[in-house]
Amino acid sequence: MKVKEIMTTPVVTVRVDASPAMVAAVLGEHRISGVPVVDDAGMVVGLVSEYDLLARSGATVGAVMSTAVISVTEDTDVDEVRHLLVERRIRRVPVLAGTRLVGIVSRADVAALLATEWVCQVCGEPVRGQHAPQSCSKCQAGADRFVLQDPDPGS
Repeated sequence: MKVKEIMTTPVVTVRVDASPAMVAAVLGEHRISGVPVVDDAGMVVGLVSEYDLLARSGATVGAVMSTAVISVTEDTDVDEVRHLLVERRIRRVPVLAGTRLVGIVSRADVAALLATEWVCQVCGEPVRGQHAPQSCSKCQAGADRFVLQDPDPGS
């Protein structure tokens, strides 16, 4: 599965000259924990998180943001993003098309895949993913033979 299938769009961003108070309001309003920081040309120049706002002080986001941004493309495999999130201990990854910000993938986006399971009505083969597969790898049934499995009420 590719990042473009699970990324969040449009992306909430803040400008590099925004105040930390304004960023805190944006985070609260959108119920998110961090956002990409963009310059006048719309290029990603950093990320600012709740942690950055608490741990650093400064008059602008440019003074408190993290500038070491790890990004991916729309065609990056979700497993590669999962690996980045775990190994680098980060919470979100901007998605770029060239130099343009087109989405963002968070831990929650990747974790949501774990809760989405499709079951082939022909052979019972389970498949995890946002969308039903084109065909069953076990019996070759088409996508129309997959149904979304309801999660267990106790899980």
